[in-house]
Amino acid sequence: MHHNRSRLLPALIIALILVGACSSEASSPGGSPLPLHPVAEIALPGDNSRFDYASLDPERGLLFIAQLGASEVIEVDVHTRQVVRTVPNLSQAHGVLVVPELRRVYVTATGENRLVILDEDTGTVIGQAPTGDYPDGIAYDPKRGAVWTTNESGGTETVVDAGTAQVRGTVDLGGEVGNVAYDPVADQMLVAVQGKGDLAAIDPETLDVIRRVPTPGCRSGHGLALDSEARLAFVACEDNATLLTVDLATWQTACSNTVGQQPDVLAYDQGAHRLYVAAESGTVSVFDQHDKHLTEVGSGHLADGAHVVVVDPTTGHTYYPVPTGNDGHPALLEQAPEG
Repeated sequence: MHHNRSRLLPALIIALILVGACSSEASSPGGSPLPLHPVAEIALPGDNSRFDYASLDPERGLLFIAQLGASEVIEVDVHTRQVVRTVPNLSQAHGVLVVPELRRVYVTATGENRLVILDEDTGTVIGQAPTGDYPDGIAYDPKRGAVWTTNESGGTETVVDAGTAQVRGTVDLGGEVGNVAYDPVADQMLVAVQGKGDLAAIDPETLDVIRRVPTPGCRSGHGLALDSEARLAFVACEDNATLLTVDLATWQTACSNTVGQQPDVLAYDQGAHRLYVAAESGTVSVFDQHDKHLTEVGSGHLADGAHVVVVDPTTGHTYYPVPTGNDGHPALLEQAPEG
């Protein structure tokens, strides 16, 4: 769909006004120290290759980490701070998502354009499904028992039955896609479409794209997190070190903040209303959300390669897998919020 330029211009002006109003209240990255302190550094097996996504089962304390470079998933018990197991032969393991109520873990094997399903208890492969080109992030729709994979270069979403691994459908978004998330309040899927510069809303029942919201001021929107209760979507803009906040009630850009270079993974602590933004540069930025407004609490360089963050909602602790820890081997950094 081609957007009318005359309609886009007022939206851009409004966004710029809002951006100015918002940014003045936030310091630039590094302006205030990280509001975190180290709790533990957990040794991880394997080589110093790239980690990608991670996903936590908070009740059981099991964290699943995709090590893309080693084509494996590492499972860590964060309660005992021990590695439980490594699941090998997952070609370029990229996205990973544990669904605790199903006792299953879903992994995008990007090297083979597949979604692989693991048994959470044993690490055994119990199913797989073909995806589009370059599957990356994953989301779960609990209402329909469906897993959505973002096929980044394919420009599509593949919808897979979480139980049977049958492909239910494909959604074409017409451009390179970033992350996908399920919004339980409006019962919709949201996708950051970096190739189109917008945020797409999809009806998970019909798989129709029901709305496309331009994201002016955001170059290559990739990372995505939601505060469904506050009706906010947070989009990380990889190419211009920006975090955009979209108000899902009005479908307007509510706020823009500066973050570290190449922001990647976002983690939102719903209970604390706190957002963590991890960037490829190793910078982590922390924001608190109040009355639909983000305030930067602090930002700073945590560690090289710390572009992945997971938050434990039960403790408020955050976890960052990095290729090189203090002893030169891969490690999982555990941090606690200050105060």
